[in-house]
Amino acid sequence: MKVMFYVQHLLGIGHLARASRIAQAMAADGVQVTVVTGGMPVPGFPALGIAHMALPPIAAGTEGFADLVDAKGVPIDDAFRATRRDALLAAFDALRPDVLLIEAFPFGRRQVRFELLPLLDAAHARQPRPLIAASVRDILQSGRKPGRDRETVETLAAFDAVLMHGDPTFARIEESFPLADEIADKVHYTGLVAPARPQPSERFDVIVSAGGGAVGAPLISAAMGARDLLPDHLTWCVLTGPNLPQAEYDAIAARGGDRLAVHRFRPDLAGLMAGAGVSVSQAGYNTVCDVLQAGCRAVLVPFASGGETEQTLRAEKLAGLGLVRMLPEDGLSAECMAAAIADAPPQGQVGLRLDGAAETARLLRQMIS
Repeated sequence: MKVMFYVQHLLGIGHLARASRIAQAMAADGVQVTVVTGGMPVPGFPALGIAHMALPPIAAGTEGFADLVDAKGVPIDDAFRATRRDALLAAFDALRPDVLLIEAFPFGRRQVRFELLPLLDAAHARQPRPLIAASVRDILQSGRKPGRDRETVETLAAFDAVLMHGDPTFARIEESFPLADEIADKVHYTGLVAPARPQPSERFDVIVSAGGGAVGAPLISAAMGARDLLPDHLTWCVLTGPNLPQAEYDAIAARGGDRLAVHRFRPDLAGLMAGAGVSVSQAGYNTVCDVLQAGCRAVLVPFASGGETEQTLRAEKLAGLGLVRMLPEDGLSAECMAAAIADAPPQGQVGLRLDGAAETARLLRQMIS
C-alpha cells in the first residue's frame, strides 16, 4: 500500500508532529508512505526514515491565518500559489498512491484550497482512483463563519472517509461539528495518536513546555513567576518552542542554572514528562497525548485567544475526569500557577484509547482491501 500524506502547518508544529507519528506507524506496518509538507522546515519532522517531499514553504503572517507569507516573510501571490499547486500535482502523478490522506482539510486549512481542490480533482480523474481520507484531531474548532460547515460537508463529498484521531468516549465529532449527522457514514474513530509509553529520559520536578512557542509567552511568564514563589530546591526544565521570539528566549535562558534548564526543543519531551513531578503546558493535542502516556501530574493552560475553543474544551474534559488541573489563559498569574502546580492531581487510570497511529494504518488497509 502506498500512501501520500499531505500536511500543512502554518503556526505551531502540532499538525506536523501528529502526522509524523501516524506516518511512522504506517511505515512500521509496511506501508510506503510519503509525507508532503508545506510549512516552514522543523528539524526532526517528519521522522527520520520517512519519505518526504517539501513544497515551497508558507506560514501564517502577522495578520493571522488569512495572511500567508513565504519563507522570507513576503506575502504570497498567484504565481507562488501556481508553483505550489503544480509541484503538488506532479508529486501525486509521480507517487501514484493507493491512498491520499489529507490532514485537517476540509475542516481547516481553507487557505490552501488553491492547491487541494485541484489535487482532489486529479485524484478523482485517475484510474484506478485512490482512497481519499481526511485526517483530523479529536476536537474541531467551533464558532466558524456562517456557511463554513455547509461548505465542509459539500467538499467531503469528494472524500471516502474521515479519520477522527480521538476516543469517542472522550470526544465525539458532533460536539464540535454541527452537521456531523450528514457525514456520519464516513467517520471512523482511531483513538488518540499518542507515542509509545515512554521511559524517563531525565528527571525534573517541573517541566514547562509551550508547544511551538508562537503563543506560549504568557504561560512561560507565569511559570517563571511561580518558580520564584515555590520552594528553591525544585528543579525545572523549560521548553520554549522554536517560535518564541529570540529576545524572550534569551531573557529566560539568562536565568538558567543548576536548577533551571532552558531549551527551545527536546525530542524526548514524552520522556521528560515521564520523569517529571508536574508538567505545565498548553492543551494542544500532541502535548496532551504525551501527558496521558507519561502518567505525570499536569497543569493545562489552554490557548484561547482569537476565539480558539479546541484546547479549552479538551482541557475542561480532562479536568472533569480528574486527570489534570486546568487554568484559564485569561487572568493567568504567577500566584495561581504556583497554587496549581502544588495542587495538581495524580493522573490515575486514563481509560482512553491511545493507539491511534497504529489503528489509522489498520483502518486504511481495511478500506482498500
